[in-house]
Amino acid sequence: MFFLVAEIFARRQPGSRNLSACRCYTSTQMLMSEFARAMLVVLLQLSVSVWLGGYVTIAIVACVSRETLEAEARVRFFRLLGRAFLPVGAVALACGLLSGGLLLAARPWDGLATAAFILAFALIVTLAVAVGQARRLTRLRQAALEGGADTGAIRRGAAGAAALRALLGVLSLALVVLGSLLGS
Repeated sequence: MFFLVAEIFARRQPGSRNLSACRCYTSTQMLMSEFARAMLVVLLQLSVSVWLGGYVTIAIVACVSRETLEAEARVRFFRLLGRAFLPVGAVALACGLLSGGLLLAARPWDGLATAAFILAFALIVTLAVAVGQARRLTRLRQAALEGGADTGAIRRGAAGAAALRALLGVLSLALVVLGSLLGS
């Protein structure tokens, strides 16, 4: 599949009459047309906007919900919000990582490229841990509302959730900064 994607985005080699998947690479560098590069940059910018915008919006909504919603309504609201946003956020992140990866493949590999790959991998792993942790915390909060959960476990879970959200934010911003350095 990657060769198909590479062939679609390939640029004609000087003096060549046809494109082949093997001509798409110069050592570890994929060649692509200016149009394909521009489309990938647009997709990357839109994806990052949705990903970071959603991240910031959820943080604002969390603060406001503490002041306006009762505990039971807040638990239900965030369970539904998480289910609604996860597919949107996951698609945005996947599109961002795919377009960023293809743009990365079109440049020489160096230390910045390695750092971007490591950050992207850390972001994916952290997100998977955060989603699992959020689901466990929602179950704990639901049990507390029904009278059967340890409030200490909820406090520890909430502290862990805050740390994971902060780490997701730092990794996301670091990847945006690194992507900007790579693109300049």
